[in-house]
Amino acid sequence: MKVQFIVPLLLLLSGCMMTAEDAPSQSPERSNGQADTPAPTSRSLLLEDPAFRAEYEAYVPSRDELRKMTALRGKGVLVFYGDWCHDSKREVPRLLKLLDESQVNPAWLQLVPVDRNKQEPSGLYKQYKLRYTPTIIVLDQGIETHRMVERPKHSMASDLTGL
Repeated sequence: MKVQFIVPLLLLLSGCMMTAEDAPSQSPERSNGQADTPAPTSRSLLLEDPAFRAEYEAYVPSRDELRKMTALRGKGVLVFYGDWCHDSKREVPRLLKLLDESQVNPAWLQLVPVDRNKQEPSGLYKQYKLRYTPTIIVLDQGIETHRMVERPKHSMASDLTGL
């Protein structure tokens, strides 16, 4: 009787283990539970996140900030952020709203998600000496001109344009 119960149970368990091993992992995890590789993102995917979306919709930039944002025309904007970071959830949607409302199209905008160790696969975090999130960097012809770390010192538009 015990054999009739144990054998089917072992077969069932071994089948479950093989299925789990064969299934592709959505997000590989370290022993500490953090994802190894942050998922690539775009502004539309980012704004699908409820926290980012809520901040984007709630933020109302001033006319002065919108005017200052025109200085970003033709420059590149590099954004390191964490979807786990409360500062990123506040500041990145505000940046996107400023760009949208000012109708400024930077030469390029790159959103770079990082893990809790502030790392990502491409190695950009090393090149730009990333220490905190979010970090928003303005580049003019490949040269860093402005950087905002965690939160604005004055206003985001002032910090990113120098105006």
